[in-house]
This record gives sequence, C-alpha cells and structure tokens, in this order.
Amino acid sequence: MKANKVSIIGAGFVGSTTAFALMNSNVVSEIVIVDINKDKAKGEAMDLDQGQVFVSPVKVVAGDYPETAGSDIVIITAGLAQKPGETRIDLVNRNIEIYKQLIPSIVEYNPDAILLVVSNPVDILAQITYQLSGFPANRVIGSGTVLDTARFQSILANKFAVDPRNIHANIIGEHGDSEIATWSLATIAGLTIEQYSRNMNIEFDDAMRDQITHDVKTAAYEIIDRKGYTNYAVALAVTHIVKAILRDEKSILTVSSLQSGDYGIEDVYISVPTVVGRQGVLNTVEVPYSTNEVSALRESADMLKEIINQSNL
Repeated sequence: MKANKVSIIGAGFVGSTTAFALMNSNVVSEIVIVDINKDKAKGEAMDLDQGQVFVSPVKVVAGDYPETAGSDIVIITAGLAQKPGETRIDLVNRNIEIYKQLIPSIVEYNPDAILLVVSNPVDILAQITYQLSGFPANRVIGSGTVLDTARFQSILANKFAVDPRNIHANIIGEHGDSEIATWSLATIAGLTIEQYSRNMNIEFDDAMRDQITHDVKTAAYEIIDRKGYTNYAVALAVTHIVKAILRDEKSILTVSSLQSGDYGIEDVYISVPTVVGRQGVLNTVEVPYSTNEVSALRESADMLKEIINQSNL
C-alpha cells in the first residue's frame, strides 16, 4: 500500500484535533505538524505519537517546512481570528500578509501536493492560496460547507429520527452567513422532506424549515459561545475530505473550489457539489436547485468577489 503523508500547518485546536482524527483514519502513514510555536507542535506530536500502539501504524512528528516535503496533502489551519470590531476586509488583509509568507514555504517543499485550506474565512483564504501558490485550481481546495452540510443532515436526522447518512441535503455557497440550505432537493429515502413528513405523520412546516436553516447557520456561534472554539466536527469533516482524496473515492462533497461557469459563477472559490478524488477537484456538479437558491448562490459569490477585490491581494 502506498504511504500517504499529510502535513498540518497550525497546531491549534483545529490542527491538533485534525491530527488526532487522521491518526485514527487508517489512511495516513505519516503526519507532520508545523506551527510557529514549535514547542506546541512538538508537544502535540509527542502526545499523539505515544498513542500509536492503539492505532494502525502511523508516524507523527513535529517539524518545519522542510520536514513536510513530499506530502500528498498539506492542510492549512493557520490563520488569524477576527478581533472585536474588526471588519472582514481588515481580517482578510491581515491573513494575506501571513499567507504571503506561509504559502511559498509550503510550495517550495511540496510542488505536487494538494492544498486543503481550513482556516476562516475559508473561501477567501482558499482563493488567496490559489493565487499565491500558482497551483492548478484542482489542487487547491477549501473545506467549504462540508461541515455545514453535515450539521444540516444531523439536525434533520434528529428531527426525523433517522440515520443522518440516509439524508441527502446540502448547504452551498459561502461558509458563513450567506450560505444556502438547498431545501428544494433535500430528501430522506428518496422522498422530499414534505413527502417523508406526511408519510410518517411528523409535523413539519415553513416555520420549522426556517428554524432548522437558522440553527445550521448559527451552530458554530453557539458552540463558540459555550466552549470558546470548534474543533471536533471540523476535524472529522477535514478527515472525510482527506479520505476522499487519498482513496480516490470520487465522492461528491460541498468543498470550496474555483468556479468556471456552473450556476453562472466564475473566478471565485465557493461551495457547490464537487467530485473529489486523488487529483483533488475532478468536476463540479450543476444541480437543478430552485431559482431562489441559485439566485442566493450567485449573490453569495458576488459578495465574496467584492471582498477579494477590496483586499490587498
């Protein structure tokens, strides 16, 4: 079996939890953790490495960019958080300066890797990574709304008391406030939500639909209010994407990728159903969502473009 090496840039809550999830994934043989705080990276790597007797063989080390050389995937969780009162443009410009140093170092040692951006605002930082790296678009991916989609499925699963894996329902658009819940094509066992509700005598109306959409959009805010950060679900979402790549699954995931015409959207990173495999992004899928959903998707894309245009990139 081919050895699969994954490097993680950033040893914070998301980066370290992602390393733990990957260690348990059975698809990675080596994990390298890089952080500006070298002691933090070393401590995380030591803690993980000392548990390797309990998992399939995997090497976990801390290092600097030279140690990441030959990575199949480089996961980027590093980035600055928004300060109170700071605008999105200010945050983006501060992160651009970080990424101008970070991305060339990654590219120097990993010219053939797939770059998976997780830091927020993920769509914008994925686009910045694409432009700074010079990589083809298929090898620069944002984690996008993969987690938001999982939250949508989880909330619906709790509402209807079914396995979330039997629910097909996507969140598309920006990973953020302008994301869109695609109710028009949401299904359970091949039935629309309305059909399933009627068949199972479960109460469901527009007010419930609006509440679920609201709960999905605000899930991260609620978690952050309660514990200060999110880490577990996002780490599992990232691991899911990594598996799709390394196993060449050709899974359809709502990752953030560079658009080239589907839905009337071009030249911006945003999340739509996307086929993901060993070469990264293989195709995007133009799904016949409702007119209102497609319109909202285009508005989300225009908003992201405006932020990029106003930035210092």
